[in-house]
Amino acid sequence: MNLSKITRQTAIAFSCLWFVSCNTQESKQTLPDVKPPIAKVEPYELVSKHGDKRIDDYYWLKNPENQEVIDYLTSENDYLDTMMVHTKAFQDSLFNEMRSRIKEEDASVPYKLDEYYYYTRYIEGGEYPIYCRKKGSLEATEEIIADGNEIGKGKSFLNFFVSTSPDHKLAAIVMDTVGRNFYSIKFKDLSTGKYLADEIPNTRGGYVWTNDNKSIFYAVPDQKTLRTYLIKQHILATPTSADKVYYEEKDQTLSCGIGKTKSKKYFIIGSGRTDASFAQYVDADKPGKPIVIQPMQDNVQYDVDHAGGDKFYIYTNKDAKNYRLVEAPIAKPSQENWKDVIPHRTNVFLRGVEYFKDYLATEEMSAGLVTIKLTKWNDGSSHSIDFGEAAYFAGIANNPEFNTNVIRYTYQSMTTPSSTYDYNMETRAKVLMKEQPVLGGFDKTNYATERVMVKARDGKEIPLSIVYRKDAFQKDGKSPGWIYGYGSYGSSMYATFSTNRISLLDRGFVYAIAHVRGGQEMGGEWYEDGKMMNKKNTFYDFIDCSEWLIQNNYVAKDKLFASGGSAGGLLMGAIANMRPDLYRGIVAAVPFVDVITTMEDESIPLTTFEWLEWGNPSIKEQYDYMLSYSPYNNVEKKNYPNMLVITGLHDSQVQYWEPAKWVAKLRTMKTDNNRLYLYTNMDAGHGGASGRFQSMREVAMQYAFVMDILGMKGILESKPSPGKM
Repeated sequence: MNLSKITRQTAIAFSCLWFVSCNTQESKQTLPDVKPPIAKVEPYELVSKHGDKRIDDYYWLKNPENQEVIDYLTSENDYLDTMMVHTKAFQDSLFNEMRSRIKEEDASVPYKLDEYYYYTRYIEGGEYPIYCRKKGSLEATEEIIADGNEIGKGKSFLNFFVSTSPDHKLAAIVMDTVGRNFYSIKFKDLSTGKYLADEIPNTRGGYVWTNDNKSIFYAVPDQKTLRTYLIKQHILATPTSADKVYYEEKDQTLSCGIGKTKSKKYFIIGSGRTDASFAQYVDADKPGKPIVIQPMQDNVQYDVDHAGGDKFYIYTNKDAKNYRLVEAPIAKPSQENWKDVIPHRTNVFLRGVEYFKDYLATEEMSAGLVTIKLTKWNDGSSHSIDFGEAAYFAGIANNPEFNTNVIRYTYQSMTTPSSTYDYNMETRAKVLMKEQPVLGGFDKTNYATERVMVKARDGKEIPLSIVYRKDAFQKDGKSPGWIYGYGSYGSSMYATFSTNRISLLDRGFVYAIAHVRGGQEMGGEWYEDGKMMNKKNTFYDFIDCSEWLIQNNYVAKDKLFASGGSAGGLLMGAIANMRPDLYRGIVAAVPFVDVITTMEDESIPLTTFEWLEWGNPSIKEQYDYMLSYSPYNNVEKKNYPNMLVITGLHDSQVQYWEPAKWVAKLRTMKTDNNRLYLYTNMDAGHGGASGRFQSMREVAMQYAFVMDILGMKGILESKPSPGKM
């Protein structure tokens, strides 16, 4: 029987049944009487350039080669396993439930490049994609370029992708088998299926073939800081040791990478940090000395492309917080010759650009929502694609072909699975090529999404995207809620779909995404207003959105949970210190919580060129500001929410010792009896477990952590499948 046909009263009673026994005391009685690990205290004095002294009792954890460190992390994992052992069957049930929604034998929509149709597919039980192609037509015989399941055999971690040569005869298979974002490159002859002897270790940040198919350019990171600072060229059938350094980025605050223009005529070497960048171009047919397009300027970012003819197109925030598009002659590309193609607009953020023979396609964002606008080159006439939902995300997909009137784009919302469309820019006809299949009786009409603007304490209006299951939710202030946020680097969080999230929604959870400052959902100023000396706006916005959910009866005041990862983990650490009373629990993944110590240590990966994101500790005002919110430095003797902290031993972005130190300090300082768990994935890095199914195990653990706190364990194991009763 479909739940949508149940009477409203029955549905409400059905929903409320899941929360009959949701008091903390009852839930805690099921926990084992086991003492948590206590990290040893070994005071270490840190002295800033300003003479400020800090004592770090857990600095000793910053040594992955020390067996005592590994033993401590292992003991924390063992403690978590012991304390959550009673949820093991439920975690397995959640995992199977989430996995059952996935169509195991599945394939992407093929895209055409020259004579070939390229796509990826999965097999039943397969963790990793298989890269494939067909020549001439989709009815042709399939060629397997690389099978991730074969590559991943015997490996605890795998992240990989494939880049084919311009003549389609060779493939570069780029893989990380540790999780630290160091990639090796192997080469495969696609006519014979055999691997070449060439193998390039320790790369990161860009891979482009020369147009003669004889060599590949790649980026090399520093082994300690992870800053990509070299561009090298490898000529096939020559020793890797002989690879020529083509470009070296000597500025310690910059990282570099390499890409290819839409026309395939030029390589673009880009160097940048969080606030500024510059680019150089190289002829891809006859690579010579890189030529600077425009020297770097503070607070100016720009990206360069070429679509044919004698000019470059440059996407830039020069005199344009919301970005603009300019053109410049290749012979004289510096900024005095820049001419507007799309001028700056104060109310529209230019998010991205794609080039076709007859059309210019742009992603434009207003009030946090993306539209795709299509403009004819010959007469300037334009129109936009309409999407028609309150909260959604749309974006231009992979469009390698230049001479076509068909643009491929993707669309999804918090209720609509990811969908791929082909849209004819001339006729305006669109064809749904594929909607992500969701098995198990999923019906998107059972769910509702809302988008509201929450007035923050300083008067700014913060977009908040909300989703819930219609027949499992009533706006009566009794529902559990989960709010997610990020808010850094100008990275926008969108109202996207998640099959895993259905396991929350079907259990009556309200799920919300707070589009806080520090992202770019509301334009370039939104980013500026949430970085460096404005960073606390990110935290205030999130807290204000959280309070709005409670005040407007979407969520019960004692059933709100929060989550975030990486820089979003910093957000979690900050709100835990600032408003611990507001949240029943917090899930912090790979959290960046020791801000001041990391920003002071130039040997730590990805530090120096992030000073203009967080602050330069050599400047007293910026040092003091960072110190005032850094989660690790502001842990106090007070009550904290239930907390699950997740990290990866091989994490290169946020080193494992930041969350490990934070948990160790919280254990000694917090005055409550709430749960505090640290989970370290000993085989993974920043992105967590690899593989499409193994990552679900970690999601199931997070969901079980939250639901067990609410006392939902047991009742939920007999929950009906989605859409049925």
